[in-house]
Amino acid sequence: MTSTEAGALRRLAPPARRFLAHRKGVLVRLALWSLAESGQAFLVGHAVARSVDEGFLAGDPRRGLLWLGVALVAVLSGARVVRGVFAQLAGVTEPLRDGLVRHAVDRSMARAAPGGPGGTDRAAVSRLTNQVEIARDSFAGLVLTLRSFVFTAAGALLGLLSLHPALLVVVLPPLAAGLALFLVTLRPMAAAQRRALAADEALGEHAASARAALRDLAACGTGPGAERHGADLVADAAAAARTLAGWAAVRTAALGVAGHLPVLALLVAVEWLRGHGVSVGALLGAFTYLVQSLLPALHTLMTALGAAGSRLLVVLDRILGPEPEPEPELELGSGLESEPASEPEPEPEPEPESGPSTASAPAAAFAVHTAAAPAVELRSVTLSYGVRAEPVLDALDLRVAPGEHLAVVGPSGIGKSTLTRLVAGTLAPSRGEVRVAGRVVTGRPAAELAALRVLVPQDAYVFSGTVGDNLAYLRTDPSPAELDAAVEAFGLAPLVERLGGLDATVRPAELSPGERQLVALVRAYLSPAPLLLLDEATCHLDPASEARAEKALAGRSGTLVVVAHRLSSAVRADRTLVLDGIRAQSGTHAELLGRSPLYRDLTGHWNS
Repeated sequence: MTSTEAGALRRLAPPARRFLAHRKGVLVRLALWSLAESGQAFLVGHAVARSVDEGFLAGDPRRGLLWLGVALVAVLSGARVVRGVFAQLAGVTEPLRDGLVRHAVDRSMARAAPGGPGGTDRAAVSRLTNQVEIARDSFAGLVLTLRSFVFTAAGALLGLLSLHPALLVVVLPPLAAGLALFLVTLRPMAAAQRRALAADEALGEHAASARAALRDLAACGTGPGAERHGADLVADAAAAARTLAGWAAVRTAALGVAGHLPVLALLVAVEWLRGHGVSVGALLGAFTYLVQSLLPALHTLMTALGAAGSRLLVVLDRILGPEPEPEPELELGSGLESEPASEPEPEPEPEPESGPSTASAPAAAFAVHTAAAPAVELRSVTLSYGVRAEPVLDALDLRVAPGEHLAVVGPSGIGKSTLTRLVAGTLAPSRGEVRVAGRVVTGRPAAELAALRVLVPQDAYVFSGTVGDNLAYLRTDPSPAELDAAVEAFGLAPLVERLGGLDATVRPAELSPGERQLVALVRAYLSPAPLLLLDEATCHLDPASEARAEKALAGRSGTLVVVAHRLSSAVRADRTLVLDGIRAQSGTHAELLGRSPLYRDLTGHWNS
């Protein structure tokens, strides 16, 4: 056992004992139901043996059928036994889940409370959802399988003994040998699994960092060294995989020895057993015990211990183990992502306050880094919604300069919304790289993305709160003059007056879709993020309101990318990107009319 495993077991043993000590009543009731399962296993094989020896072979078929009826009743009673077991199982597993949830919440609250270590507990959601459910399900599976094996094996072995002691002499040695071989594989296979996982993670991290730094590797001549390091990591991953496969083969052999050898041994020893007084019915009963009760329970036990056991140990150690040292918060613009090392990084700005408005301080940090970087850059980006699906975007390259106004046009379903989601960082490409202000957006936390861009979708979101809160949602410190100027620029003054001013409460259901879009557009206008993405965000506005809104947004400092709803949006843009599913073309309105048949068709459609 590794030191990590031993430490985890030492930490988990005391709380496990306390947890079980407080639930003795439930455990006793669970044991009683399990005793019924032992009785069921005993009766099935015993009744088969009696039906043959005392019934059919003795010339009394009625007695034989009666014993088979007893076996049938025992099998049917299994449903009632299972129901009782599951009813008691809930009394153990549900308190475990509740206790783990309380512990996770207490840990997160203690971290954020005054005097605590502070910082964001990024693993809290995982502990409260995924990890707790894994612990509950794994624990329930282990309780079920361990209990079932112990009591079923007890009933079956007692039945074999009752039929004839010689049966145990034949069955027990291969059964014990297979089980012992399986138990021997548990620790080394767990260690092999950890090594294989670590090797895969190291290889994946190297591949990701090398891909992001390809130009630097080529420029500095360090490509061969990176290639050699990658080859070493591949060799390590292959070696770990071979070791894991070897232990998996041993485990399979153990399952074969324990699961099949007893039956073969019983077949081979039939003559010997008959010579020692074992009847035909006893032999059939022994086969029934093996095939119907003992071997299925053993197979389930091995599967559960091999998978659920190690998973439960790891998850419980994550939840109940000591509080890890808090990781330093990533400062936007500090270059702590996997970026090429040759890029100079600005001095990190202080961490902003929490909430969606955290974009204001990081925006200043990004200004230093992105002075010469494109506002948006897509490098051979491909995205498919499924392994065998046709790509929505295929090897798309795009550069949008800082301050540029780009319109995106194309038929419905061609990938315009997909493009905005990729740039916004809410969708990861299948291949390629998406950068905003020189930074890879895929995988960035929400607070960092909020500093980079604002995405306004077709169905704008307005929450229940004041008008001012809705407008300043992405910026905490707008002055009254700035709010008034934004309201005036978008023609929102009549709506604000109708609602009762900036301090009036907004009821989203009472606003029209166009009014909700105007509120969202003003919110985006006030955001300090350098990039605005409008995904048909003006589709519910009339042409005059749309023109007014786009004029205000285009006059704002920063870059504007608009999925065009009308031809006028494309005409107003500095440049238009046409997506046609085969290739993408970009240019001014006049240029595209001359060289893009699809754009001419769209223009004719809009004009009509």
